[in-house]
Order: sequence, then structure tokens, then C-alpha cells
Amino acid sequence: MRTAVLENKLIATEQLNREHFQWVHDEGKKGKLHCPICGDPVRFYLGIEKQPHFFHMTKHTNCQEPELPERESTKDEMEYVERNGFKIPVSRTITTVQQQTEFKSPQQVKTAPIFIKETKADLSTSSSYIQTLKEHGFSLDANQMEAVSHMEGALLVLAGAGSGKTRVLTARTAFMIQEKNVDPRSIMLVTFTAKAALEMKNRLKQYPGVNQQQSQSLLAGTFHSIFYRILSFHERNKWSSEKLLKKEWQKEQIIKLGGKELALDEKEFAYDLALQQIGFWKNSLVLPSQIKPETPWEEKVAFLFQFYEQTKREKGLFDFDDMLLGCYQLLQENPSLLESYQKRFRYFLIDEFQDINKVQYELIRMLSSSKNICAVGDDDQSIYSFRGSDPHYLLDFEKDFPNSKLIVLSENYRSSHEIVTTANTIIKKNKERRYKEMHAQFSSERSPVLFFPYDEEEEATMIVQDIQEKIEQGYEPRDFAVLFRTNTSSRAIFERLTNSSLPFKIDQDVEPFYERFIVKGMLSFLRLALNEDDQEAIRSILPVLFVKNNVLQDLKAESILNDCSLLECVSQLKTGFAFQEKKLKKLVPVIRSLHQLSPLTAMEILEKELGYGDFIKKRGNEGNKLDKGSDDVRDLKVAARGFKTILEFLDHVNHMTAMNKEMKNISKTLNNALTLSTIHRSKGLEYKIVYVVSTVDGSLPHDFALDSFRNGDLAPLEEERRLLYVAITRAMEQLYLSVPQKRRSKSAHPSRFLSPVK
Repeated sequence: MRTAVLENKLIATEQLNREHFQWVHDEGKKGKLHCPICGDPVRFYLGIEKQPHFFHMTKHTNCQEPELPERESTKDEMEYVERNGFKIPVSRTITTVQQQTEFKSPQQVKTAPIFIKETKADLSTSSSYIQTLKEHGFSLDANQMEAVSHMEGALLVLAGAGSGKTRVLTARTAFMIQEKNVDPRSIMLVTFTAKAALEMKNRLKQYPGVNQQQSQSLLAGTFHSIFYRILSFHERNKWSSEKLLKKEWQKEQIIKLGGKELALDEKEFAYDLALQQIGFWKNSLVLPSQIKPETPWEEKVAFLFQFYEQTKREKGLFDFDDMLLGCYQLLQENPSLLESYQKRFRYFLIDEFQDINKVQYELIRMLSSSKNICAVGDDDQSIYSFRGSDPHYLLDFEKDFPNSKLIVLSENYRSSHEIVTTANTIIKKNKERRYKEMHAQFSSERSPVLFFPYDEEEEATMIVQDIQEKIEQGYEPRDFAVLFRTNTSSRAIFERLTNSSLPFKIDQDVEPFYERFIVKGMLSFLRLALNEDDQEAIRSILPVLFVKNNVLQDLKAESILNDCSLLECVSQLKTGFAFQEKKLKKLVPVIRSLHQLSPLTAMEILEKELGYGDFIKKRGNEGNKLDKGSDDVRDLKVAARGFKTILEFLDHVNHMTAMNKEMKNISKTLNNALTLSTIHRSKGLEYKIVYVVSTVDGSLPHDFALDSFRNGDLAPLEEERRLLYVAITRAMEQLYLSVPQKRRSKSAHPSRFLSPVK
């Protein structure tokens, strides 16, 4: 159907302003849309596979739609008045040109070459154990077989996405033990997660001939677990687990003490980002005395780094980064101890080598005197530079390990030919990479799809609609993943899923959108418009007004003594600064003027009248390349746009905050649920159907990478392209890339990374 009745008016899809599609969709969910013929309730379809249309909720005979009336003029169209025989435009100035955004149909990416299944000859081998593996169903292709059986000297295995690197690592370990009679105790298998280490040990026990004792004798684990075991064995008292700072708040507690010496406000200074920077320096083997600050923020963090390390030394404490640094220093300072470990471990297998950082690399180099190191990784999936990871350790492998052998695993066993071709086409634009081209093993005959929602809200609606349709076709919730560049991009899709019946999982560590510092501050002003004695709201706005939080107790007393609201007490504060006191006096009239306004209008007034925008600029999120406070406010405005009153919006915020907490509690117990995840967190996982949201410039690639590129630094932009490559290669059968036309209420442009496939 093309028409429906809304508020006694006939509306048609082709006459609707594009920006109103989501609103009409929501009105339909409220039961406000009706069929113009039979009067039954109808809904407005917003999905990916079909054009927008009205439809009956139940099976219904086709109602004959009425003739459409001529379109009424809207405020966006030109209106005229006749004066002295001339038509004069009255709705806008002559110079104004406003174009209506039209619905853009989804399109497939460039057609991939015809898929031709390669018929591979049965591989013969002189290895009796590899023949045994084959007989037991552990098949290996030619390159995998070579990676498994090459024993002496350094080996770099470039394992592209979905190429079976875990099978190669476990089969190689079994081959060494069974075919070459290598003592399992002389093998070190290093992974980046405890889950990966456990998976490899469990898989190893399934290989023919490998018994429980051999599997347990092998040293397998993460960098941290392996090198901490060495530390605690030799210096048990110094490295007792009781002295480990396990929680972030414990580390923050220490640097906040240092912050007091710099008179840093806890509410204003981003201590979490300072700790991230300190971790980056430590993983890069940079000591406090070696730091040369380039910005005032780095100067503050350098001081906090010095204070943090000194405090830990005095109290005998250590953190996770110290496990690697401590082991590095222990082995450097004790040559005889280093030599004993060099004799003990003769073979090294390193997983995810593209994610290695400087301290990890140096530790492996120190220990591997035998040069029998097998490094497995993919430079096209190096996406953790913020942790100190550097793909150049993989790119320059032959420099540190001369005469090493290179083997490329180029067969992708995960994704369809169409998805693999798209990934290849995008990633080959990177300049800093080793050339490789992945080859798929099957075709789904479905090319990846670009779809074009109006904005973030409509994007989420279209994705949820498409998932529901596919589940009706037989897919399971676990088959789907929705991936995003940063956590803030998940807000709209989280809210749509919360209001649907679909089970979904979210990351336990994600900070809820409405709990973010800048967002919470703005919401607190709105809360005060409804309740001037909201203590939590008062506490949240004090930093915005550059008032210390310790005045809150005095404000409570003043409120009781003078029989006035907390808000009135704040407005009467004497700070000794005329400019600040003038702003405080505006507080009551401005807040009280918001009560009857829409939340969107109220926020715009707060930015203008109370200088919230100035506060964001001054505080910023210093040191954070990804999340800017001004972006948080823009995202909040997008979320508020669909609500008429502040009360409605705050009820929605409270509901979503509660749902976020509930979802985190139940996410661990859900087995058959779709996944919401950042691209970083999705690495190593796979799903039948993947949606990548907001593939537009500014989001993917992120603004910070674009800024670096403009300043002549290409590296961040190339990492962003690798990030998109990782997202694409999570998909097994179907891939959808969302290209919204608006982002944060501004026009958006398709990601430059999509140019080769559009």
C-alpha cells in the first residue's frame, strides 16, 4: 500500500518528507495509522529488502487505494502571494535552496568475478603423521601442510582471515611432538587471550597420538600468564598475587592522589584516559624519565605516571603491565637465568603476531636464541595500535630473523566468494601491507549490500526489521551480529532491540550511553527542570558550572535554613568571580523556562544560555582521539528528537539505563542471541549475517584518522581500513553495510573505503 490515514489525513509514501519516515513508522507502532479503505490499523515498513510501504498487520484482501490528491504545499516548499500582479515568494528567501532527500534503494557492491571451484589434487606427503591426520579427518591444504611440517629456523605464517590458523598451530604442535619427538616442555605456545590458549589445548588433545600428559606439559597461555609465572617463581614475595592491582578503580585511586598535587578536578580530568596512555608508554618500554610531552595534557599524564610508579614501588604493588616489564628486566639483569630459559624453550609458536607490542616482542627475541620461532598473524588485521601493537614487527620479521621462511595461507574457509572478493578489493588499497589475496571455498550467490537509511534512528529500525524477516525464514538469533566502530554508535540499535522481542547480547564493559559524563551532565539540567531538589542532578551540574562538589553539603543546609530549592541555593553561590556568579544567577530563570519545551529545544537553550558548549570545549576529553564531548551532545539530540516533552524523554532514558544493566546481567546466560559488538571485540569471531553500521567518513574512518591524514600521517587511516576489513570478514554468508545519509543531524558522506566496491 502507498497510502494510509494519520490523524484524519491521507498520507502517501511518495509525498512524505524523507526525514519523517521514522516518525510515521513509530506512529504506526502506536496504532495511529489506518487503512483508508477498511479502517483497520496498518504499519509503515522500513526495512532493507523492500521499498517503504504501508501494510496490514493481519492477512487482508487488497484494499483498492483511493486516487491521491494533489500534494499540499509544506513549509519546505515555495509559497507565493500576489502583489500588483506579481508572484512574490513568502515561505523563504529567494536565495534559499532546499532539496528533499529521497529514499535511496539498497544496492549490491560491484559484482565479483564468477566463482570457479578449484579442484585440488590429493596432496601426497612423506610424513607418516600428516597421513595419520588426514585419515582422522584433519585435512590440510598445501600451504597449511607446509606450515605444519617446516621445523628448523624462523617461520612467518601469514594467515589471512578464515584461513584456519588455529588448526595450523595445533596441528604443528602435534606434528612436533609425534613426528619429531620434540619434548612438549620445550615448546611455548603464546596466545593473546586465555580463551584461545584453552581452546588450543583442548583441540590438541583431539589429535591422534597426543595424550593428556603431553598436552599438559606444553606451556600454553597468554603473554601475561606465562611471564607472570616466571616472575612469581623466582621472586615469589615481590610478585605475590595479593599485591596485584586487579581493578581499574584501584589504579585510578593512586593517580587521583597525584592529581591532587596538580589540583586536577576528579570530575573534569579524564583519569581513565590517563591510565590508557600510561599503559601505552609501559608497553612501548618508555619509562617516566624518557617521556617528552608534546601537549599540556601529556605533561600532566607524565607527572601522574611518575607518581603512579613511585607509589607502587613504595607500597610493593604492581599491575598487569608490570608482569611483562618485570620479566623483561629480570631476564636482562640475570644473564644466567636468561640462558637457562633459552635452553629450556627451543620452540616458540606465537599467535596473532600482528598485535604484538614492543615489550612482548623483545621478550620473545630474548628467549628465542634457537631462532625456532613460528609467528602466525595477518598484518591486514592489525587494529590495536592504541595498546602499543605495531604491525611492523610482522612486516619487518625477516630483518630480525634472517633466513626465515614465509608461508601464506590464502584459502578462506569462512566467508563466501562475494564477501572475500569485497574484502580483498578494499584492503588492497593499503600501502603498508604484505601482498596477499584470499580465495573463498564457496559462493553464496549473494553480493554484499549497501543500504542507505536516513539517519541513526532509521538505520536501527531497518536492521531490526531485516533480522526479524530473516528469523522468520529460518535463521537463528545467534546467526547475526551488528558491528560498530565505537560504543556510542550502538545507542539506537540497542534501543530498538530492547523494544523488540529479539534476544541479544552486549559487551559487559561498555559504558551505557546515558551514563557518559557529558551526557549525564546535560540530562541533569533537564531533570532539574522537573525537580529543583534533585540532589544527584545538582551533583552532576556542579562541574559544568566549575563549582567544587564539596559545596553540596552546604547547599543542603542552606536549602533547609532558607526554605528554598537546591537549584536556588546554587544560583546564590558566592565564588568571588563576577563572571561565574553572573552565570549562576541565570540558572533559575533558564532552568524554569525549559519545563514546557521539547527536550531538543531545551538542550539548545542550555548550550547557548548556560555555556554548556563552552564547558565541553574547556574540559574536552583530553587525550581521547575517539570520543568528544560535543559528539556526545549531538548524539543525545538525535535520541531526543522523537520526544515532545522532557518528562517523556527522561522516562525513556531511565528505562534504557535500567535495561542496559539488566542486559549485562543476562548476557552471559544467553546462548541463542544476536550480538552487538564493537569491531575490535568481534575479531576472531564469525557470524552467518553481519551488519556494519555507519560506514561513513567520520565514523569509519573515524574523524581522528581523517585529521591525522590531513596532517600527513597515513598510519591511522590505514588502520581504519583494516578495521573495516576485519568487520567484513566476520560474515560467512551475508553482509550489509549501512551508509546513513545523516549522522548527528549533519549530512554524511559514504566511507572513502567503499569507493572501490560501489
